Formats: sequence, C-alpha cells, structure tokens
Amino acid sequence: MQNNLGVSYILLLLGLLLGASFFVVRQVLRTRRVEGSLSQLESKLSRETGTAQEYYELGCIYNDKQLYSQAIATFQKSLKITDSQENPQNLAMVHNALGYAYFGREQYDVAIRQYKEALKLVPNYVTALNNLGYAYERKS
Repeated sequence: MQNNLGVSYILLLLGLLLGASFFVVRQVLRTRRVEGSLSQLESKLSRETGTAQEYYELGCIYNDKQLYSQAIATFQKSLKITDSQENPQNLAMVHNALGYAYFGREQYDVAIRQYKEALKLVPNYVTALNNLGYAYERKS
C-alpha cells in the first residue's frame, strides 16, 4: 500500500512536469514564429515599400508587443498606401488596430475617432464597437 502511494505521487509529478513542458515548448515555438515574422517584415520594409497588408501585419505585431508608437506609424503607412478600391472590411481592421494603438498610449479621443472611422466603413463591426465602448469607459 505504502509503495503504491509513492509510485502514484511520482507518476502524478511526472505527468505535471510533462504537461508543463508541453506548454513551455509550445510558447517558445510560438514566440520564435512571431519573432521570425517580425524580423522578416522589418528587414523587407526597411529595404523596399511593402503592401498595405504587410504594414498591417507588422503593426499588429507591434501592438501585441505593446510598442504602440511603432504600431501607430506602421498603421498610418498602411492607410497611406491603401487605394480607394480596397475592401472596406480591411480598411476597418486597420482603423480599429490604429485605435487600439492609440488606446494603448492612453490617447482616448484619437482612439475613439479611429474606432468611429472603422464603424463608418463597416457599421456592424463588433470588435470596433466593443473597443469604442471600452474607450468611452476609460475616458470618463
């Protein structure tokens, strides 16, 4: 009986360690993938002008890393090179992400303006509506 209890504890500990190892390895691989994308996009966009999509992707990575100043500049470049034929959903996503970057810098009025711009393009854009409400809540 006593021996079985010791084996059970060791097996439980081994299971916990294996589970924790799995999550650590998964996070390391995810982080490496994001860092690789960041490095690739930064080097490409420093050499040549990219597409609006590439600037958007880079801005999203900056937002995830809470580098809001870089994200704002990148999203503004994305908006500058976007043509008038662009899908309104894509433009709304850029405005929403730009609003998120301004929100991160606690510039709530500018963030609200960007969220409203996203909602002009796509009136039922739920994420922008949610972000707009949160920005109004933080502003007051």
